[in-house]
Amino acid sequence: MFKKSARDKTTYGIIGLGRFGMALALELAQSDADLIVLDRDEEKIRQMREYTDNAFVIPSLDKKTLYETGIQNCDVAVVCIGEAMDKSILTTLNLVSMGIPSVMAKSTGKEHGEILEKLGAKVVYPEQDMAIRLAHRLEASRMLDYIQLSEKLNISKLMIPEKMAGKTVLDVNLRKNFGVNIIAVENEGSLIEIVGPEYIFRRGDILYVSGSKEGLNRFSLWAE
Repeated sequence: MFKKSARDKTTYGIIGLGRFGMALALELAQSDADLIVLDRDEEKIRQMREYTDNAFVIPSLDKKTLYETGIQNCDVAVVCIGEAMDKSILTTLNLVSMGIPSVMAKSTGKEHGEILEKLGAKVVYPEQDMAIRLAHRLEASRMLDYIQLSEKLNISKLMIPEKMAGKTVLDVNLRKNFGVNIIAVENEGSLIEIVGPEYIFRRGDILYVSGSKEGLNRFSLWAE
């Protein structure tokens, strides 16, 4: 049975080790997160035991079986069962009723997602999210990555244009001109998290910025 670590560390539960669930579990395991993974496939669980002691083969996803694994002790539980909608919905309902602080669930469509949201889960649309990120990367050649957090808040990672090199944050004034905020600047592997108005941009700087989709698009077009 999984018991929450005494360390001040977020604990994650992953239910379902399909492509999405396995990728998520491996990413969390490699970042040294406290992790519990559940699946009915013995081979997949055997693979995950290289990364966590809390990997369990479970034949059923009923509440009693879930309790026996200790997943109720997690801070975040992610339901990665997308194809079998009935199992996804029932498992999500069980996890929410256990009082887990944050329950997330993978959805394969709008109706599925609406049901999961009504149950109290935060919904993830992996294919849609990846398509949005790819589209934005294709729209702007300087954009290295794009994450949509909500309709109004997005984060972009991009190379600074030549026209910004040698100018200060105040000179460029991204907030005034595009409604974009600088989160951090990376240069030669070093990350600057507090970027003051006097910071001078250098060639090779990578910007992490946040803002609306429209603001980020206008900034990307200006940066070309």
